[in-house]
This record gives sequence, structure tokens and C-alpha cells, in this order.
Amino acid sequence: MIEQALVDLWHGFAVAGEPHNLMWSFIGVLIGNLIGVLPGMGALSAISMLLPLTYGLHVVPAVLMLAGIFYGSQYGGAIGAILLNLPCHPPHAVTCLDGYPLTKQGRGGTALGITMISSFFAASFGILVMVFASPLLLKVAFKFGPTEIFSIMLLGLVCGGTLSRGSALKGISMTLFGLLAGAVGTDVNSGVARFTFGFPELTDKLELVALALGLFGVTEFLININRMDAVIAGPTLKWRDMRPSRGEMKEAFWPMVRGTLVGTLFGAMPGTGPTITTFLAYALERKISKNPESFGKGAIAGVASPEAASHSKTQVDFIPTMSLGIPGDAVMALILGALLIHGITPGPELVTQHADLFWGLIASFWIGNILLVILNVPLIGLWVKLLRVPYRFLLPSALFFIAVGVYSTNNSLFEVGEVLFFGLIGVVFVSLKFPVSPILLGYVLGPMVEENFRRAVLLSNGEISVFVEKPISAVFMGITATVLLLQIYFAIQRGRSIRLCRRKANKEHLPG
Repeated sequence: MIEQALVDLWHGFAVAGEPHNLMWSFIGVLIGNLIGVLPGMGALSAISMLLPLTYGLHVVPAVLMLAGIFYGSQYGGAIGAILLNLPCHPPHAVTCLDGYPLTKQGRGGTALGITMISSFFAASFGILVMVFASPLLLKVAFKFGPTEIFSIMLLGLVCGGTLSRGSALKGISMTLFGLLAGAVGTDVNSGVARFTFGFPELTDKLELVALALGLFGVTEFLININRMDAVIAGPTLKWRDMRPSRGEMKEAFWPMVRGTLVGTLFGAMPGTGPTITTFLAYALERKISKNPESFGKGAIAGVASPEAASHSKTQVDFIPTMSLGIPGDAVMALILGALLIHGITPGPELVTQHADLFWGLIASFWIGNILLVILNVPLIGLWVKLLRVPYRFLLPSALFFIAVGVYSTNNSLFEVGEVLFFGLIGVVFVSLKFPVSPILLGYVLGPMVEENFRRAVLLSNGEISVFVEKPISAVFMGITATVLLLQIYFAIQRGRSIRLCRRKANKEHLPG
């Protein structure tokens, strides 16, 4: 089994090493790194803007580029967090707690060096997990029918809604909104137009690019529209400043290992975002540390652990996405949508039916992470200067490229209007504290959930009980029910706690 996995991995390096594929992988890593540095942008915005570009590419270079943007932005986001106390993206907010104090101590280069080493170590471990987990996927590939696929995707929808930040009820409502968005268009079985509201352009369904760019591109910029000031310049760094000493490496080693394990564990669980993972890794490290009071004042472990967790999760996130069709977060949902656009349905059989894509992607992770290390050594000064670009220049430029990218997809101004519509909808939802990531999850998984539900019911002659009669399906349905019951229990407990606090406060304010 292991020998076959190594042979397949060697084949993957041959695919990823082809000049055409290597070029697009490099472009993805470079753009991802750049986007990761810029405040207000991220992997979602970048992938959404470049998704139309992949329509004219073969599926392998297209996915390699999107994957490069994903893990490239993870490292880029750490630069602003460490050097300028600027968490450009939520997962790096925890890195600011110790990264910026290290910069104020004159050790910002050391923090970046630790981040680079932690990211490469964690990514390599995550890649190895993918390599040796793939033979197990082949064993279960033929045990998954429409019943099992429906139950797994239902679990992904529930996890994506309930495990998002904020209220679980709000998360589930946003997932349902995404399911409705995915139902827009012509029904495959009956040929009836659904939820088109008289617009003939909607009979061909909502465009994934328009939905993603509206919710994550336009929304992000409209929320930050008042940020017109330039960021203060960061320190000047040289290569020698980024080389940690032997003592610093010894201090970072075990936190790096523990953070990698935390990221790997949560990467295999659908619905858990990178923000949750980094904060859990930081909390764990502080809990077991012999000097917890050093955290928040420049602890090396406070940088190494969350950054390792973020990068290992980024790699392992591809396991549920590629093998089960369950995206771990909104970025994975977007990459899943890109696969579907190219006519590839993710699932256990993807490993055998599209071996070039699967193993080429795994090999590109290693190549891409090596490129990240090579890129960031000479370009660190450039990234710091980019952080000084005023937001008033970034905003119109990004909106221009968003409009051009959407229009170029089908030469349709209607789809540009879709972007604006979902951008405004996204601003309303974010202002009301509704998470928008579950919308994309529901949109991508919704049609597949509906299709497999129909197939399962048709094959069982209308017996709904088929979903609990088959062992694999029953297990996933049971986990889904458990997640929902736990969320209801936690909501009730939170309600009781709030009522008790209010009663106590009222008693304290009573006269006499």
C-alpha cells in the first residue's frame, strides 16, 4: 500500500513538474502571497477574481493555481500581523499577540523566520497525511452510493452552518439561503425554471463567480470603505535577521509539532475554519506552557504553534474536499465549485479516475511551499512597502478588476449586476452579524445534495428509511443529529446563563 502511494506520488511530481503546470503553480503562489499581505483582501477575494481565468485552462493547471493562491495567502497574512500588528485575515489575529511584541523587541525577522520554518514543516506533514490517507480512500471508494454521499454532504452543510463564528442559528439560516441560491435555474429532471423571478438570465442558474465576488470581494471592500489612511511603514529586514538561533529553534520545535497536530486534526473535520484552529492551538500552548505569563509579550511558541496549525490545516483541508466532496470552509467550497465547472465531481473515485489531478495537486503542495520560502526571502521588503498603499487606491482598483473578471466570463452585464446585488446583501448580513461563508457552502453543495437525495429515494422506491438502514449512511446521519442536538443544548445553556446574569444585575440595582 505504502509502496503504491510513493509510486503515485512520484507520478504526481512528474505532472506538477511539467513547465506549463509549474508556471501556473508559481503564479498562484505569487498572487496568493501578495494578496495575503494586503489588508482587506484574502484567498477568497483572489480566487473569486481569478476564477474566470481558469475557464480557458486545463483542469490540472487551473486547480494548481487556485491551490497556490490558497496556501500562499496563508503565509502572506502573517507578514502584516507580525511586522505591523495588522491582522489582514482573521486566522492571523492570534499571531499578532506575540508576533508584534517580538517586532517591537527588534526580533521581527526572527518571528518571520520561525513562521517560515513552521509553515513548511506543518505543510509537509499535512502533505504526508494526504499521501498515506489516499490508499484508504481507494478501499472505501466503491462503498459510497447516493445514500452515503447525501448523508456525508448533509453533515458538511450542518457543520458548516453550526460551527461558523457566532450564532449557530444564524449559520444554519445562511446555509439555507445558500441552498435556495443553488436551486435557482432550470431543474435538471423536470425542466421547470425555479426562482427566476421573470429574469431569463437566471434560467441557467446563478453564476458561482458572481456570488463569490459579491459576498467576499465587494462586501469586504464596502465594509472597509472608510479606511482611507495609509499604514505606517514597518521595519527594514535583511536575510540574516530572519535566521533564528539554535535556542530559538529549540523553543519553537515542540509548539510547532503540537500546532501541526492540531491543524491536521481539524483539517480533516469539515466545517471548522482556520480561525478556530489557530486560536485553539494558541490556547493549548498557553495552557501547557511552564511560563504562561510570557504569552502576549513576545513568546516564540505563540507564533510557531498557531502558524503551524494554520498551514497544516490548509493542506489537510483538501482531503474532505477532494475525497468526499465536503469543503472544510468557504475557500474549499470555491475550489470545489471550480472542479464542478470543469466537469469533475469530487468523491472517493476521484483518486483513480483523475489520478493526474489528485497526485499532481499533492506534489504541487511541496513545490509551492518551496517556492514560498524562495520568494519571501528577497521580497520581504517589497511586501512591507505594499502595506503602505492607501486604501483609497486599493478599493477602486479591486472593484474594477472584479467587474472585468465577471463580465469576461460570459460577456454579460447582468452578471455584473449580480455581483453588486450579492455585495449589498453581504454588507447587510455582515452588519447584522450573520456569517456569509455558509452561503457559499450551501450554494455549492445544494445541487449535489438534492441530486443524491432524489437518486437514493428513487432507488429505494420512496423509502426514506434507507438513510438510516445502510450502516455508513446511518453513522453520518447520527453524527449530524448529534451536532444539531449539541448546538440546541449549548443555545439553551447560554440562554439560561444570560437570564441568570440579568436577574443578578437587577437584584443588585434594587434599592435597599
